[in-house]
Amino acid sequence: MEKRSAALVETLRSQIERLEGRTARARDVLPFGLPEIDARLPGGGLALGSLHEVAGGGNGAVDGAAAALFTAGIAARTKGKVLWCVTRQDLFAPAIAQAGLAPGRVIYVEAGDEKSLLACFEDGLRHGGLGAVVAEVAKLSMTASRRLQLAAEGSGSIALAVRRWRRQTEAADFGQPTASVTRWRVSVLPSRPLPVPGVGRARWLLELIRCRAGECADFEVEACDGKGRLALSAALADRSVAPQVARQRTAG
Repeated sequence: MEKRSAALVETLRSQIERLEGRTARARDVLPFGLPEIDARLPGGGLALGSLHEVAGGGNGAVDGAAAALFTAGIAARTKGKVLWCVTRQDLFAPAIAQAGLAPGRVIYVEAGDEKSLLACFEDGLRHGGLGAVVAEVAKLSMTASRRLQLAAEGSGSIALAVRRWRRQTEAADFGQPTASVTRWRVSVLPSRPLPVPGVGRARWLLELIRCRAGECADFEVEACDGKGRLALSAALADRSVAPQVARQRTAG
């Protein structure tokens, strides 16, 4: 009798999850296409229908711009329109386009304050049909992040919170717990020198500082290309091959 009851409960739970769409969405991820990064993420990529946070590694505008471009690269690899919510008119659209997010895909919403921005963020997620919803927020409480996470789960759209601060004292909020599935920090690194005069592809230190059901890690990557894709830094790629070559020589 107990086994039958347990089986019945499990069957009902599975049916409810299928009706709510949770089972299908739980398996949906957006991979980076780099095994070194995807292997650190449960399911092999960024979970769709979930909230993710991104911030610059420092308080300067350069790292903040890198965080926005990293976010744009993620949004560029989704399907459908992208809603981008801001409180300041300082987003450089041509740079976003170079990260793979075409202007025709982006709908910009300017909110008057943080409260209105969070409301637009949540409404955009609950609307459904969007590839991604991005919002540039200074503060994100546990209550607000839970609402955003539930809204993302309900629609299946990926929620990307770009953490930006007007003053340095607000940066401490980034260390507070939230309901986000992953939390990233992006810092600018010097470009690799070219054999000819010019500026090489931008490079970032990408830190995964929180990952639900996963591990923290950091990577040196080359910035998003015209399709929103990252590349592993050539120096790291060479380093990862070297031990294999050494073992082969030893075995020989």
